[in-house]
Amino acid sequence: MEHAPTWLTNSFIYLSAAVIAVPLSKALGLGSIIGYLAAGIVIGPWGLGLVTEVQDILHFAEFGVVLMLFLIGLELEPKRLWSLRRPIFGWGSAQVLGCAAVILVVGMAAGAPWRIALVAALGLALSSTAIALQVFGERNLLPTRSGQAGFSILLFQDVAAIPILALLPLLGAVSEQNEALTHTSPALQALKTVAVIAGIVLGGRLLLRPLFRWIARSKAPEIFTAASLLLVVGIASLMLSVGLSMALGAFLAGVLLAESEYRRELETDIEPFKGLLLGLFFIAVGMGVDFGVLRQSPGLMAAIVVGFLAAKLLVIYAIAKFMGVPFQERPVFTVLLAQGGEFAFVVFQTASAAQVFSAQTSSLLVGSVAVSMIVSPLLLLAIDKLLLPRFAERGSKRLEEISEQQEAPIIIAGFGRYGQIVGRMLLTQGLSATVLDHDADMVETIRQFGLRVFYGDAARLDLLRLSGAATAKILVVAVDDKEQSLKIIDLAHEHFPNLEIVARARDVPHWYALRDRGVQRVEREVFESSLRSARSVLEILGYPAHEARQQAMRFRRHNIDLFEQMYPHRKDRNKLIAVATEGRQQLEEQMAQERAQQAQRRPQSWGKTESGGD
Repeated sequence: MEHAPTWLTNSFIYLSAAVIAVPLSKALGLGSIIGYLAAGIVIGPWGLGLVTEVQDILHFAEFGVVLMLFLIGLELEPKRLWSLRRPIFGWGSAQVLGCAAVILVVGMAAGAPWRIALVAALGLALSSTAIALQVFGERNLLPTRSGQAGFSILLFQDVAAIPILALLPLLGAVSEQNEALTHTSPALQALKTVAVIAGIVLGGRLLLRPLFRWIARSKAPEIFTAASLLLVVGIASLMLSVGLSMALGAFLAGVLLAESEYRRELETDIEPFKGLLLGLFFIAVGMGVDFGVLRQSPGLMAAIVVGFLAAKLLVIYAIAKFMGVPFQERPVFTVLLAQGGEFAFVVFQTASAAQVFSAQTSSLLVGSVAVSMIVSPLLLLAIDKLLLPRFAERGSKRLEEISEQQEAPIIIAGFGRYGQIVGRMLLTQGLSATVLDHDADMVETIRQFGLRVFYGDAARLDLLRLSGAATAKILVVAVDDKEQSLKIIDLAHEHFPNLEIVARARDVPHWYALRDRGVQRVEREVFESSLRSARSVLEILGYPAHEARQQAMRFRRHNIDLFEQMYPHRKDRNKLIAVATEGRQQLEEQMAQERAQQAQRRPQSWGKTESGGD
């Protein structure tokens, strides 16, 4: 009888472990990450021994982190990324250098040689991008101040890993041999780096959109998926070939496609691969815990883990305070950045190869990072159970949280510049509404004006239910973040089908996504105000007030009708452009004829004193 190939057997083992461990872990309230880590420990060399090639799997699973950074880049338009340059390089450098300095001092005070202490400090100062962003996403914290601050610091760490790795051969005993083998001078290496990054930027600007447009015309969804993965794999390989971070290259590619019309399609295609590979990455981390080293030096391992976690907790909490992260969000923010990171594995293995320290020291440091990754979800669980309730009590003087069932017929999710107008108008009509906003500073500011706003995230099912969604008639989704908006609507459709939804659309793709979900009452946020400005321009040019209003209303009706005509063709770019062009020409011709007719019969004195109001 023919035996199954090794890859097939291993795939069966990984999937079985994940399917059993993750649901069990979530049922116990421990979260999915602990489930993956526990599954890895059980099937790894120090558990049942079902899988032994840990490093091979870890290298493969790291691609999940690469895909995650690509998807994050797709959500960040270049302008938005530029606006984050100060927190990325300012607070990011403060975190890495601050944590490394404290750990270096502690290590040297404990008697470690300065080279070992320095490399250990630089590696341990890095955090796990995979775990941190996964938890930020699960808790809907990415749009918050702590999420943005955490993302900025993590992005800087990916950049900082490059000079850290470049420093290691200079500290080791084989730096001269390495340079002789590579035949690459630092100047030539820097030139290669600049050339690769410039090539990615220019290629992304000039080639990617036409390439995806050509592939989309084939109308073969599987080829579009293959092209999406090919893009990420190609850029990751290119970055790796010149010694740069694969994740950083994938993130850069995502940013370049953030304004592309194919962004949503790319996200949909890559998301399942990202989730599976991230899960495999966490399983590999669990498998990689060297319990042999842990058994030989349990006290030393515990001292390293506790020492570097304590040092990073102090530094990062201080940074969070200076960054203005709300105190309710600081504990989670601090713990997520305090744990060790996946880049530390690379740093310590490279340091061992460069003979900065021994293989046993490398195993000890790698094990401490893996243990910190296992400990951090447990710390988060303790924070949720013990610390956050006290923070809620401390904040209760400033923030009113929902503590009892609400019964208002209207729920408003998001009370920024858009939701406030809706809420204030309803208030003038004597209508009550339950208002939710997840920005603590916004809630505190609004309450100073005497308006009752609850602090909370409407994308949480328990909070939405407590807000009265089961009995309310209308849900107004006015949140600023598009992804969160869609998540709230999906949640409402699934659990509260009785709710009539009125939604705010940030732009045309968001409008399409809302209509795909069956939301009929959608308003684009700047559409009406733009029409008012257009009316003002016409009046300044001499149009009578009533005629300017009439033309604006005609354009409004036409635009809404045109959107309905374009909606069925939203995935066919050529057809979409054709429908839009034809509609615009029809409107221009029709209005030109009407202007000519009105000019013949218009009284000279009409509208001279009429006001511009509705």
